[in-house]
Amino acid sequence: MARQSKAKKEIEVVIDVETTGLDYTREKIIEFAGVKLVNGKIEDTFETLINAKQHIRKSSQAIHGITEEDLADAPLEEEIFPKIFEFIGDATIVAHNAIFDFSFLNKTSKRLYEKPIENNYIDTQMMFKEVYPQYESCGLDCLVNVFNGNNEKRHRAMGDAMALAQCYPKLKALYYQKYNWQLSQIDHVEYLFERYLRLQSAINTMQSEIQDLRSIFKIYFERGGKEIQSNTGEILTYNHKKTFSYDFAQIKDVLDEIGALPKAVKLNNAFVDRLVMGAGVSEEAKEIIKSARVEISENKSFSVIKPDKKQG
Repeated sequence: MARQSKAKKEIEVVIDVETTGLDYTREKIIEFAGVKLVNGKIEDTFETLINAKQHIRKSSQAIHGITEEDLADAPLEEEIFPKIFEFIGDATIVAHNAIFDFSFLNKTSKRLYEKPIENNYIDTQMMFKEVYPQYESCGLDCLVNVFNGNNEKRHRAMGDAMALAQCYPKLKALYYQKYNWQLSQIDHVEYLFERYLRLQSAINTMQSEIQDLRSIFKIYFERGGKEIQSNTGEILTYNHKKTFSYDFAQIKDVLDEIGALPKAVKLNNAFVDRLVMGAGVSEEAKEIIKSARVEISENKSFSVIKPDKKQG
């Protein structure tokens, strides 16, 4: 009787890194943690501080709490990264907002060894958004709370990696259940697109209806109407307040002086990205802007082009 072959091992490494700053092109990793999963079960762990011989930005230190003094006796990059990459091997890398951790590891490999890493990576933030679109937050804290993971020692590499490793198999199972269902619908995509358009039209109609009702409520109150309470307790009331526009140039220094500038002004990140990629800004200015980056993420989406927007 032929001997049955053993089931193939699926090896994934859940990782988290803490860094000197958030721009992978210039900052460095100062803490690494990895949790090796074999068929969804924790088999091994690896964690280390790293003396990157680089200043730690205050904004990053405020998140992870690692100081340059903490790294004084830590191994240097050239000592520890061979062990880190040996631990990872050719396994699939799993991380929350994986583009951040992967970009730092990839940059480090190219800088130290003149070659990129070739591992596939899985972004649990994207998976969480797909499975739980109703949640406003898609951060690691929200994911861990949903799956009742261990939420201790957050914002340190092993604390975050272990919390994610505990939750990832459950998230992965739900994600692929949904993904397999989605695959079963691919043959009906033309019909589903028509259905999508009907739903979008219905939403637009309902939004218009709601606006019509809001207009009636406004007239009711402006004619002296009183508060109305529904049978289930909701109260319809009316508020009236004035708003003003301001000359930003005149108040910028005052806002900055009282510490209110960040709250008063919302940065247009997409516009700043276009500035960095464009030709109308000096290289010096671009470098200053790049050094101020605080997060990296990637988004994938589709769009619907209206018939009158098609190019002839």
